[in-house]
Amino acid sequence: MSEQATAADRRTVPGGSEFDRDIAVTRREPGVYAIDLHAGWTIANAVNGGYLLAVLGRALADTLPHPDPFTVSAHYLTVSRPGPAVVRTQTVRTGRTLSTGQASLYQRDDHGEEVERIRVLASYGDLDALPDDVRTTATPPALPPMDQCFAPQDGRSPVDIGSALTDRLLLKLDPTTLGWALGAPSGKGEMRSWFGLADGRDVGPLALLLAVDCLPPTAFELGLSGWVPTVEMTVHVRHRPAPGPLRVSVTTRNLAGGFLEEDAEVWDSADRLVAQSRQLARVRLG
Repeated sequence: MSEQATAADRRTVPGGSEFDRDIAVTRREPGVYAIDLHAGWTIANAVNGGYLLAVLGRALADTLPHPDPFTVSAHYLTVSRPGPAVVRTQTVRTGRTLSTGQASLYQRDDHGEEVERIRVLASYGDLDALPDDVRTTATPPALPPMDQCFAPQDGRSPVDIGSALTDRLLLKLDPTTLGWALGAPSGKGEMRSWFGLADGRDVGPLALLLAVDCLPPTAFELGLSGWVPTVEMTVHVRHRPAPGPLRVSVTTRNLAGGFLEEDAEVWDSADRLVAQSRQLARVRLG
């Protein structure tokens, strides 16, 4: 079954994977969806931004006539926590090949007031209807074989990210981007990893929204530590990934005024660029 949402008034769970289950939304009425944000997709009790994009992406797939996200732009307004949330969607425009919608996720604060956590504007289409013509100068990242890379769960790994998120992912990090874990950051602002879902489910378009935002921050390789919250992120989904593990590379070229950009590329087992993203994030200096 595809990642397109199922019929109204029931939970949209296409298949039995953990990812599908945890991004499933329940339609309460047209354009209004309920979900419990799962604690398994958190970093230090803050819900991961890529997981949030997939949740809103699921709701938009139910709202819009096209099945797949092509471009998703999100502004992160306040920190999302595990627990109940409401997603409200609106159709902005529908066309023959693209439809555009917006979505916001809300939670109640400690005083019972509804607070907007994240707002998204997205355009959807049909990835399977795209032409095969590809003209690119981009090349896949050079990664060592998986058995020469490190997972946070490996006993021999120097990586200790300490988040529930990593238990749900297959992450095999390139040792050349792990100087920060050994107390010797490279200063290059690069992070590379093999990527998959821990339960073996093949990565689809909605899971690509997670893939671009799940590696350790490039700020670590710049010699910085601590939380790096996303301010804004835009993701472009280019192809439906071929089966098998993906390769993710993230780079930062500029840190100024306490903000940095992260540019991510995701490549599939057929050497196709399947997703790209850019985000602006805050860093703690000093």
